[in-house]
Amino acid sequence: MIIPVLVKILASLSIILIANKMIKNLAFSILAGTVTLALWSGHSISAIGSISWTEFYSIDNAMLSAIIFLVIWLSSQMAKAGIMRDLVDTIKVKLSVKGAIAVLPAIIGLLPMPGGAIFSAPLVDDCDENSIIDPALKTKINYWFRHIWEYTWPLYPGLILTANIVNLPIWQLFLLGLPMTVAAIATGYFFLLRKVKNQKIIKTKANKGIYKLISPIVVVIVVYIIILVFFPKISIISKYLPMSIGLLSAMILLQFERPLSMLDWKAVIINKKPVIMVIIVVLVSIYGAFIEARMPNGVLLMDQMRMELDDLGIPIIALIMIIPFVSGLTTGITVGFAGASIPIAISLLGRDPALYQILSTVSLAFSFGFMGVMMSPVHICLIVTNEHFKTSLAKSLISLLPLIITMLIFALIYSQIIIIGAFR
Repeated sequence: MIIPVLVKILASLSIILIANKMIKNLAFSILAGTVTLALWSGHSISAIGSISWTEFYSIDNAMLSAIIFLVIWLSSQMAKAGIMRDLVDTIKVKLSVKGAIAVLPAIIGLLPMPGGAIFSAPLVDDCDENSIIDPALKTKINYWFRHIWEYTWPLYPGLILTANIVNLPIWQLFLLGLPMTVAAIATGYFFLLRKVKNQKIIKTKANKGIYKLISPIVVVIVVYIIILVFFPKISIISKYLPMSIGLLSAMILLQFERPLSMLDWKAVIINKKPVIMVIIVVLVSIYGAFIEARMPNGVLLMDQMRMELDDLGIPIIALIMIIPFVSGLTTGITVGFAGASIPIAISLLGRDPALYQILSTVSLAFSFGFMGVMMSPVHICLIVTNEHFKTSLAKSLISLLPLIITMLIFALIYSQIIIIGAFR
């Protein structure tokens, strides 16, 4: 009996969730899911070793690990310097606890870096001074509002890659994604923020200028843009290198503004938290490598899934929704699903599709793919957020379903509005 690729993929993800619930060790759980998928895809033991080592030894994996270290170090440096506390207090006074708990992860969301939710999680925690907000709710708020810009913010690699694939200017995708970002904000408010009760605020705490407080974040963004625009060859070395340089620059400038002692720096650097996170991130990237690898018959896993679904006679619009969603679910990263599924979605339109068809398809495929990313148990941001708040990965995913379903419905309606609008 030939088992469909889709079943194999979903089974490997289920193993990760079940194993994590049973043994309470995410690293071993991801490893179990990876080995299951690899063996089920027909790879030999030597091939599994080769693919894993190639991914582990890659410059991108090294730079991704560096980003995790730098993100946690910068976050700790800002906390030691008192910036985190001042930022939280200032925004709480200006916007209330309910506003601050959503705005802070949204601000960090402007940084297009993997695992950025680990940066914003302590900020969300600090908003809840009296510890009256359920950790599960804080987990979802941090995770959701950290990602509201992914549909539209032109600095995100997934959007840049999509623009290159479909040969459209980035500003066009920026405008195309704006309604989805608005929908994400509205959905987050309806399902999450309404449950947050405001707490009493001591207004005398907020005595700092917000622009000064977010200057480390601004530095990261500015350095990142400068490198992409004026030194694009740096990105050729590694797509993560510009962000690493931006984070390092922010740390150096912050040290001049608010110097830390050697004792403080020792506490920042010597910390097992980034080591644990890096191990998990490396295992996630190896899992993703098997999703993107060719099977022993030479066919890509996603291509094999497309052919199997196509043989079942599934309508094109359903394929445009299913393939990106499953791709996002398995890769846990926007660049991963965009590279694997957007070309497939566009190819389903046939030769010389009209602009409205491309825009409608890109909007639908990207939104479904990203919702797959948001539901992925190997999404780094979800993993680090659950680790911070000590909440259940499986329960977090299940409780996100109402938000995900709402966004999928809106994405489908929006894609059809684009088509209808083209004929007016």
